[in-house]
Amino acid sequence: MRATTHTPVEELETDDEHETPWWADRAVLIPIASGVAFVAGLACEWSGAQSAALVLFWVGLLLGASTFVPGALRKLATGKLGIALLMTMSATGAVILGHVEEAAALAFLYSIAEALEDRAMDRARAGLRALLKLVPQSATVLTDGHSASVPARDLAAGQVTLIRPGERIATDGIVRSGHSSVDTSAITGESIPVEVGPGDEVSAGAINAAGALQVEATAPGTDNSLTTIVSLVERAQAEKGQRARLADRIARPLVPGVLVLAVLVALIGSLAGDPQTWITRALVVLVAASPCALAIAVPITVVSAVGSASKFGVIIKSGAIFERFGDIGHVAFDKTGTLTRNQPTVTAVVPAADVTEQQVLAWAAALEQHSTHPLATAITHAAPTIPAAQGTTEEAGHGIHGTVDGAVVLVGSPRWVDPGDLTYRVRDLEAQGMTVVVVHRDGAVAGAIGVRDELRPEVPEVITTLAGQGIDVTMLTGDNERTARALAAQAGISDVRAELRPEGKSAAVGELSVRRPTAMIGDGINDAPALAAADVGIAMGATGSDAAIESADIAFTGQDLRLLPQAIAHARRGRRIVNQNIVLSLLIIAALPPLAITGVLGLAAVVLIHEVAEVLVILNGLRAARTHQPTRGH
Repeated sequence: MRATTHTPVEELETDDEHETPWWADRAVLIPIASGVAFVAGLACEWSGAQSAALVLFWVGLLLGASTFVPGALRKLATGKLGIALLMTMSATGAVILGHVEEAAALAFLYSIAEALEDRAMDRARAGLRALLKLVPQSATVLTDGHSASVPARDLAAGQVTLIRPGERIATDGIVRSGHSSVDTSAITGESIPVEVGPGDEVSAGAINAAGALQVEATAPGTDNSLTTIVSLVERAQAEKGQRARLADRIARPLVPGVLVLAVLVALIGSLAGDPQTWITRALVVLVAASPCALAIAVPITVVSAVGSASKFGVIIKSGAIFERFGDIGHVAFDKTGTLTRNQPTVTAVVPAADVTEQQVLAWAAALEQHSTHPLATAITHAAPTIPAAQGTTEEAGHGIHGTVDGAVVLVGSPRWVDPGDLTYRVRDLEAQGMTVVVVHRDGAVAGAIGVRDELRPEVPEVITTLAGQGIDVTMLTGDNERTARALAAQAGISDVRAELRPEGKSAAVGELSVRRPTAMIGDGINDAPALAAADVGIAMGATGSDAAIESADIAFTGQDLRLLPQAIAHARRGRRIVNQNIVLSLLIIAALPPLAITGVLGLAAVVLIHEVAEVLVILNGLRAARTHQPTRGH
């Protein structure tokens, strides 16, 4: 898998690889110190030590203000009006009016809310840090029979590495020698180790659980499937969703609008009554209408949810995609490699009279061992023995012929090789979704072999779960109608679109999207147009086709389709929390200014209500980071 841009591992390792504990984080300690000074000031005030209280309030004010005032002034110098500017103006006005205590409360609560946001972002990045820890610091490279330890980031494609039992694989590669089981649970979430041997692909970050392996690197140490996953997570955390942008759109005009409102309250009120009273209320309005909660809590929710999704193998490229994912009402599945294993296997052998199944397989395998056709691999793997063949000739799309044990053997499609007396049996196998090849020996029908790309075992469960979530399902495939419908029946899918070219899949997804928001899930190059056309495109397996990965909005790092309903449920929960935060934030903005203008709430009360509410919506947003991972079997 390759993304358009990559973040080198060496740079990522220096970027908060270890989260700073809160007691050592200056960004948290300063607001805490501000709060301690403020509370101590209150204690002194209650005990009658007014001078000491005033000093402590000033200390709390300056400490809290130091976290946001400089940034607000820098933005103001560039012509940008931000929420921090409202806080700065409110605190300054409170001081001018002699309300140092209220100003200190405002500075403390706003600074601690900002610190909480930063800690929330750190928490949301926990999945990214966990992924980085999967990259070993060094790797053992074999050169001319000698081994040497080199930094993992210095690995280049083509180098052969030695992976001992218990070690992590430093970069993507192909096993050249050795047999072992590889634990990929940290990357894909699949609990059962995968058996690997020569010719098998392995991914960066997987653990070699048994024997030693020699693996030829197919990607550099800084540009492999794991670093690409990290890049996607980073990109997702850097982008905001549609509702976050809605929050920004509300906040941008709100800031100058609040400033105008405050000026009007001060001017009109001063003309009708006591200027000091109305100027004070104008300052309270500045704080009451501040959109802090709206601007902070929504991105926190999206980032928390996107970050936690990466922990169970769902990489979402942006917050906007995450929110669209929560609205999905229809899923279109590619068949091959998504609903099926993409590993054709022999599922039926029909011999002619006086011929055994083993003989049919052996004669076919003798020829097919010289073929590169996907069906050839299935047949050679199924054959108990493979005799030698001479003079083999393959005709693409039709079959292959040659001499085996002195007899002329012909293996090919029923459309090319006459199945003779086995015609009805061949049709029956095809009706079951199998691709059939017919075997002739010396001009007579010897048998037929049915090969099928078997359905993934979890598919019926996934389709049932999606139906329970109110989601419609469609199968899209380039395969023939009969094969597609046979497999769809096993899966429990009634809507089948077969014999589609890539542009046909794209058109079908476009048609479905008109009715309901539609997600497309696939893994091949031919799925790329449909993935791009869908409201949400999902690439099955983060090490699949480059075109599929780049065209998709979401990538599953594993091959278990049960990730899909789990991810949709996670996105829907996140969407509900986002909606809750938007409604709560807007209610705060709508309710507090009238109370401030009429004098029902003073500056201290508004500051307390507003900032406590901000903390509450942030904490609510953090709930989106919770995940519920079902136990997966195979």
